[in-house]
Amino acid sequence: MSDRVRRIAEEKAARALRLACHRRAVVAALLATWPADPFARTDAEWSALRAALSEGCDNATIRNRTRQITAYLRVHGRLPAGLCELEGPPVVARQVSLAAADRQQVVVDRDDRIVRVWSKLPVCAAPVSYRDWAWHAAEVVLPPAVPAGVKVCTPTLRPRDGRVRVDLPWQTPHTPARVDGHTRGLGVDWGVNTLLTGTVADLEGGCVVVDGRPLRFDATGVSAKLVRLRRHREHLNTKADHLTRLRDGRPAHADPALTGKLARLQAEHAAVCARIRHLNHALAWSAARWLVDHASAVGATVIYVEDLATLEAAGRSRSLNRRLSGAVRGTVFTAVAHLAAKADIAVVTVPARGTSSGCPRCGTAVTHVKTPEGRVAGYRWAHCSCGLSLDRDHAAAQRIAARGLTNQTKTRRDRNGQAAIRTATDTPVRRRAPTPKQTRPAPVKTSRLLPLRRPGPAATRRSDCCRGRCRWCRSAR
Repeated sequence: MSDRVRRIAEEKAARALRLACHRRAVVAALLATWPADPFARTDAEWSALRAALSEGCDNATIRNRTRQITAYLRVHGRLPAGLCELEGPPVVARQVSLAAADRQQVVVDRDDRIVRVWSKLPVCAAPVSYRDWAWHAAEVVLPPAVPAGVKVCTPTLRPRDGRVRVDLPWQTPHTPARVDGHTRGLGVDWGVNTLLTGTVADLEGGCVVVDGRPLRFDATGVSAKLVRLRRHREHLNTKADHLTRLRDGRPAHADPALTGKLARLQAEHAAVCARIRHLNHALAWSAARWLVDHASAVGATVIYVEDLATLEAAGRSRSLNRRLSGAVRGTVFTAVAHLAAKADIAVVTVPARGTSSGCPRCGTAVTHVKTPEGRVAGYRWAHCSCGLSLDRDHAAAQRIAARGLTNQTKTRRDRNGQAAIRTATDTPVRRRAPTPKQTRPAPVKTSRLLPLRRPGPAATRRSDCCRGRCRWCRSAR
């Protein structure tokens, strides 16, 4: 085998080993500082755990590994010795990373919207010499989203279902946006009835000032359509399971009509699933474009969002988690980060705990009541003893913006390059005084509105009309 092919395999194995080393370090730190109650650590226990962990380890990884160790302890009655005892060997995907080879193995040429990938591949199942290797060309048509003057990189091949899929990355010059020194930011809260609710906040003399105007991305229509599609998908899945049980319970010579009906149900189920994925993807990118455009319009240099990994509900609030997961929160965050990087706007995550339960003015707990309008079901309104009466998503967006602007010095980038604030303190939010209204001239009195239907004119003489045969002449007698 060629040394370059061996280099590709070694790079794939090295990636899996690097990820396993990271997981092993996290598990070792958790086992070394394992407390009496892993889900209610004290401040001292959290400090010891943070000191043992590597830089950039997020709270979601800590929570998931803690649950994994707790499940092992519940089954075996003891803590595991390490990662190899806690979980099985890693599963490696079927893919070929051509970026690990040089130009003697892979060559990439671009001709306008067509990319030709030349790769030296074997011509038989078991090559024994260099004569068993030959150059093969694969043409890839670039989608319209790829700009004309970007640099196309070496792709990754993924054989699947008798076809070869190509992951073709491309590069464009980009400088990461700064994560501190911001004076105007946009805080965003994830909601149920409204997918995104934002507010513009300014940092003036150490105080956070907002103008009191909410920004809402309402996805009620698309959400209702997704709910109908999910119900239809579950209905098809139930019918398919019923037909499968009928088919499996019959002898070997099954009814052809039953088999055909089951195939049609499975095809319709796959079509509905594809439609749901398409709507989720379109909704996520539409919301991301709306958010980045608003940030550019108001002059905000940073967007603060809740940490999606720590956004977890319990009890009756799990319906919130299901609806937010249906809106593909991860896709929304990825799209926002991608589009904001093009506009030179930073995207920073802040802790999500307590954003909706606290008052943005005084910090005390708020009471959630129904909307004063009474037309929207659910407890969407936040009321506080200090006089705050505000939409709960809008109040949460103000707290998110305040956490981000006042804790900019604590922003750190993780191993994936994402900026995040792990620990934050809340600061009261002050509302900017409204500008005086402009004086308007007194309204001019006009005549009353004309009737909606204009009647026809009455004839003065019979000779002017039809000599008494129409209704106008008869009414004038």
